[in-house]
Order: sequence, then C-alpha cells, then structure tokens
Amino acid sequence: LAQGSNRCASRSDPVAIVASCSFLTNQPTTMDIDLLHPDPREEKAKHKLKRIVQSPNSFFMDVKCPGCLQITTVFSHAQTVVLCGNCNQMICQPTGGLARLTEGCSFRRKTE
Repeated sequence: LAQGSNRCASRSDPVAIVASCSFLTNQPTTMDIDLLHPDPREEKAKHKLKRIVQSPNSFFMDVKCPGCLQITTVFSHAQTVVLCGNCNQMICQPTGGLARLTEGCSFRRKTE
C-alpha cells in the first residue's frame, strides 16, 4: 500500500498497482464456512428465515391415542386443545410454541 493512503499503490507505477491489489490476482479466496455442506445442527438452530434454504419449523404429525389407539392428524404448533374423535380424551394441549402431547401418546412426523 502507498504510504498514508488507502489506495493499492502509487499511480505512477502500474506494475505495483496490479501486484499489490489482491482482488486482481487469480488466487482463490477461502470462506470460513462451507456453503455447500452446512452442518445440519447449526442450520436447525438458526432462525427459519436465516437458513441457507428457508424451511418452516412446524409440521403435521400423526398422533396415536393411548386409550383407543385411533390415529389423529395434529399440527405441531396447535393453538387449541385437540381431543380424540373416538373417546374424547385430550391428545395435546397448546403452549407458547410446540403443542405438548399428553403422556402416553406416540407420534410420527407426516411426510409429503
């Protein structure tokens, strides 16, 4: 760098300008993170809009009632109490985020 300035080199020496400017050289620059192969745990911890590929945190799930073994589809972030359609037992209750399943209920994530 030229003395006392933020420019690459003095204007009088064009060879020094090309040699000292890193953006003009053909050296590859390396990144701190691998954008092609991100760590799945780090991606899951990020906000849903800050991920490399945006994806929601919510999902639908099949919940099996512990009393009558009937399967009911429930949204993961349900905001109302969900009752079994067969025996009227409470399957899940809402919280601030994810719905809390009743003890004894088993679930599986629904796929598309």
